[in-house]
Amino acid sequence: MNLILLEADEWRADGQAHIRDPRRLRHLRDVHRASPGDELTLGRLGGGIGRGRLTRLDADGAWFAVDDFDQPPPPPLDIELVLALPRPRMLARSLEHVTALGVKRITLLHTRRVEKSYWQSPELSADKVHQHLLLGLEQARDTVLPEVRLATRFKPFVEDSLTEEIDGRRALLAHPGMPAACPRGIDTPATLLVGPEGGFIPYEVEQLLAAGCEGVHLGPRILRVETAVVALLARLG
Repeated sequence: MNLILLEADEWRADGQAHIRDPRRLRHLRDVHRASPGDELTLGRLGGGIGRGRLTRLDADGAWFAVDDFDQPPPPPLDIELVLALPRPRMLARSLEHVTALGVKRITLLHTRRVEKSYWQSPELSADKVHQHLLLGLEQARDTVLPEVRLATRFKPFVEDSLTEEIDGRRALLAHPGMPAACPRGIDTPATLLVGPEGGFIPYEVEQLLAAGCEGVHLGPRILRVETAVVALLARLG
């Protein structure tokens, strides 16, 4: 936790902050080994970053006296991610990783090789998703939550949404066997599309290419989705 991120109900206008969340309190005690008088980096969710002095830490929570949040969060990565819904455990890690890398719009997409049961996973609950996004923000010292959308039907997404969404953006379909290598360090807005374990099926690849996507690959190695997404974003950014 490189940033203590304050949500709206934890911040008071008089410059005081009060945290009761058990996870962050454990981290303050066990990792930071914080004690009253210590200064730590704090951020307001959706706002700026500043410093806070710990004034009290006990069973009832942690209290901070907060300076101005006068530092901006890091700039976002101008890459939107369309990701075939991963297995629940992989979803949790993927959300944290891509949030830490600065992605601000994530679409979770149903494809043929996505198990229908994944859409009923508790990891997709609003609270669970929110917690994973917060972990990514804390890691990267960011304060701006990504937008996460669910696209539970492939064909309507491609036919009704994708063309408009990639207008003015470079749309990159990452899939094994594509003719071109993934570019490096692009300086234009982009949308990255990544399939599930096993990849998109041929019909899906055809539909995405027909919608205006550009097929790219990462080389001869077949990577797990969570590894491939991080490698692609790091290469593109």
